[in-house]
Amino acid sequence: MPITRRAIVLTGAAALASGCGAAAHHAATPLAARPKQPRASAPPPAPPPVQLTHGPLTRPQVALTFHGQGEPALTTALLTEAERAGARLTVLAVGDWLDAYPRLAHRILDGGHELGNHTQTHRDIDTMSLADAYAEIAGCADRLRRLTGSPGRWFRPSQARLVTPTVQRAALRAGYAQVLSYDVDSLDYTDPGANAIGANVLHRIRPGSIVSLHLGHPGTIAALPAILDGLQARSLRAVTATELLI
Repeated sequence: MPITRRAIVLTGAAALASGCGAAAHHAATPLAARPKQPRASAPPPAPPPVQLTHGPLTRPQVALTFHGQGEPALTTALLTEAERAGARLTVLAVGDWLDAYPRLAHRILDGGHELGNHTQTHRDIDTMSLADAYAEIAGCADRLRRLTGSPGRWFRPSQARLVTPTVQRAALRAGYAQVLSYDVDSLDYTDPGANAIGANVLHRIRPGSIVSLHLGHPGTIAALPAILDGLQARSLRAVTATELLI
């Protein structure tokens, strides 16, 4: 039977239709069969705690930080003097000091100040094993948590400005991602007198500074008004470590 022109047209149209369908199916198949992208690898482990020695140099703020132990009357007098000037302090408390004077934890917080961890017994933590360092840090954290509901944001090593990698790991395990160090040492623990303490601080302080001071030293209390006046003259405000750094 002869193939008519109409049959050729129909046949070609059918073939074209069949070809488009096959092409569409062929194009869709790789998309459907495309292998899944590999899952992102797990994030790297958390870095060790950062040792913070100062805050932003562009802020007109400083942090006056006090290692926490000493006679309660001296602590109360220090807090009162700071509050009179509108200053907010950070107290790094020793755990057995909190055991002896638990009410001071609330006195510090009620005054608008900040409370942190300065180990349980104030021994030389940088010479300790990982287990012993952790016990010192966690012991104080437990006291803080029991007294205030929080272990506090900051840990500062006892008898050291900076910590070893071992103590860094212990601090991180105890829940402290950062170690609060300092860039200004008042040397008030040597009891050089109020004038010397004030001069040590005001000579070195700058915007963003973290200052190391101590509770339990009368000379520190006597030096505080001059220190606060000196900060005001430089348009610097004493704030908590969290306000300075976070």
